[in-house]
Amino acid sequence: MSIDFSLIGRAAVVSGGTRGIGRATAQAFAEAGAAVTVTGRDPERLAETVASLPGSGHESLLADTTDLDAVRSMAAERAARGPVHILVNNTGGPPAGPASAAEPEAFTEAFAMHLAASQLMVQAFLPGMKDAGYGRIINIISTSVVTPIPGLGVSNTIRGAVANWGRTLAVELGAFAITVNNLLPGFTGTDRLSTLFEGKAKKLGCSPEEVREQAIRSIPAGRIADPEELASVALFLASPAGSYVNGVNLPVDGGRVAKG
Repeated sequence: MSIDFSLIGRAAVVSGGTRGIGRATAQAFAEAGAAVTVTGRDPERLAETVASLPGSGHESLLADTTDLDAVRSMAAERAARGPVHILVNNTGGPPAGPASAAEPEAFTEAFAMHLAASQLMVQAFLPGMKDAGYGRIINIISTSVVTPIPGLGVSNTIRGAVANWGRTLAVELGAFAITVNNLLPGFTGTDRLSTLFEGKAKKLGCSPEEVREQAIRSIPAGRIADPEELASVALFLASPAGSYVNGVNLPVDGGRVAKG
């Protein structure tokens, strides 16, 4: 039996697809033959990202996950044009800070951005997945699902909710040849990570490079991941090769969670 990683004939939507892990995932899907719709908030970044993707049939849609009405409209517009076989839910994390100091509104805002917006897209694209007999929903979350990260109280809380939402969907949708999996990035070279390192450095009175080196020492692999390394795992989960992987929280973190 040959192992099939091809996405030829498949349509994918990648939210937050203009930078970091989202952009690398859009690139990997396009290289595998998918027609990719990239969503985001910045029209210029969206246009530049779509222009950089290999192959054809790619497009962008403007959507801000803080505006649920806009997400609902965007998802309905895309669904009306044809089935979406693969959905990648990927949203930048909430601001750093301890959970005990967070205003209640911070949790409700993060819940709307990370879970409610993703729910709207799932509901819009689910009929097409069922009709096609092929569906892949991939939630890019965080290793905080396994072990909370100090100083990211709101993010830890919401990421955990998204993870259990995803696993619940996996049980509900498995009979329709639809898989739902949670990808848990560890330290990955993104703008978000740089911002977190800078914030921690300011708090500790040291340099961001010192914070970075401290983080690297906690990773058995001894380095920060490239976004493309996360994208390659997303490609596996999205492809026919990943058809029997369903309902998992999959750390891609160089062994950091295993180290504890």
